[in-house]
Amino acid sequence: MSINWPRFTELVRSHDRFLLTSHIRPDCDALGSELGMAGVLEALGKNVIIVNAQATPPNLAFIDPDKKLKTLGVDVEPFHLEGVEVLMVLDTSAWAQLGTMAEVVRSTKAHKAILDHHQGEDDMGAELFKDRTAEATGRLVVEAAHHLGVKLTPEMAKPLFAAIATDTGWFRFNSTSELTMRYAGDLIEAGAVPSEIYAALYEQDSLARLQLRGRILARTKTELEGRLAHTAVLKEDFEATGALPSDTEDVINLTLGIAGTEAAVILVEQPAGGFKISFRSRTPKVNCNEIAALFGGGGHKAAAGAFSNAPFAEAQTQVLDAVRKAMR
Repeated sequence: MSINWPRFTELVRSHDRFLLTSHIRPDCDALGSELGMAGVLEALGKNVIIVNAQATPPNLAFIDPDKKLKTLGVDVEPFHLEGVEVLMVLDTSAWAQLGTMAEVVRSTKAHKAILDHHQGEDDMGAELFKDRTAEATGRLVVEAAHHLGVKLTPEMAKPLFAAIATDTGWFRFNSTSELTMRYAGDLIEAGAVPSEIYAALYEQDSLARLQLRGRILARTKTELEGRLAHTAVLKEDFEATGALPSDTEDVINLTLGIAGTEAAVILVEQPAGGFKISFRSRTPKVNCNEIAALFGGGGHKAAAGAFSNAPFAEAQTQVLDAVRKAMR
């Protein structure tokens, strides 16, 4: 699906008050896309507010020095959002991913739009602007800026570079295109400093986060002649280390560093119960999006996520059986 950019620019130019939101357990692509889009809209003189269902993880707060990212029920209440003209959802097309913002999206009288790059979508009654070939929603925001004639600034460039870099595995994933590399160059020219962004993301670990990773890696097992790696994070691990749920971000990619591994799975127990499930694959045989869909989730062929409310042993068995079936 290619994006109808003339229609997108028409939508933006014909409205003044915008509400931006994204998915729960927000990552750099979600937050960076929101901040970048807010900057683009503000450059056009628009009134913009960003509100998410969950707070920004502490390790990602560096991309929001001006604290534009608000949390529903903490910084903003639903009645504060009644006057918006356009509600734009970025980096997700799934009701389940919106958390408490889902009710805001359902009840709003604003025009609804989605800017996303994931496979599949729910019917949100929104105008879809989706490109499934894009590696990151951050890339789509850069394209939006170009189509709207907005010059990229350092304030836009930093979060957008973080969005694109993280969703491309710092440009090492096979999906990374020549066009995206050019956009990354545009962002560097506009003021993004890759070394500073990398250091903020990966060289500011707390002792608790390092200890949590040690537990996760120690629990890692392989099977199917080493082609499948899987691990888990339990509440007891967070309690023992003092780490946060956000400290598990990207740890699944470490398991793919095992020689011969083609797919990886991690289950992360959530504070409120249930398990966040992440899938990774580097073989065409394993379509992560299709497997995640079996558990009500989704994403991409090489990376996807889902959620299970089943007890740990049951959830792990169901998930691993689905991956084993795909790999045989």
